[in-house]
Amino acid sequence: MNTSLVSCSNCNAFLLTDVFNLGRFVPCPNCGTPIQVQVFPALFRRAFEGKEAETIIEETEASCFYHPEKRAALPCDACGRFLCALCDCELNGQHLCPGCLESGKTKGKIKSLENHRTRYDSLALLLSLAPLTLCGLYVSFITAGLSLFVAIRYWNSPTSIVRRSKIRYILAIVISTLTLVGWGFLIYALIGSKMTSK
Repeated sequence: MNTSLVSCSNCNAFLLTDVFNLGRFVPCPNCGTPIQVQVFPALFRRAFEGKEAETIIEETEASCFYHPEKRAALPCDACGRFLCALCDCELNGQHLCPGCLESGKTKGKIKSLENHRTRYDSLALLLSLAPLTLCGLYVSFITAGLSLFVAIRYWNSPTSIVRRSKIRYILAIVISTLTLVGWGFLIYALIGSKMTSK
């Protein structure tokens, strides 16, 4: 518990716990200014202390990959390197070394560390609807093709960090297909009218 972080806003004197979370104004013990102090319960909890690595006593003991002078506690579940208690990073029941944890985060292999994701379902739907709202119908054959490609290519990719359905992919495929069929009929009609006029 580190209550020395809380001080009076007037005299900057550190406050004791007897003025915390009273729900009313009380005078500062140092300057007498009326103060009301509300703190979160986490201030009263002890800080988590990590495990301390043990030093190697015998030469036959396995050592940590990152700290050769420290005794190995267990292997990394991803790469198999021996880790001391200090280097052991436990995540979802797995024991990982700092290197595997960092590479898993950067490569996106550890899903619980993922904090953003490209939403291809929204991109596909936007590409299928963009000609109707922004660009005009002249480029709709390009955006419809792109939308169809994105929807089919990324169908199995995760849609969002928050669970979503495939309805956006389905709408994008239907709208893009209808747009491309419409362009096909238009081109067929133009070519058919040219052939009949000759």
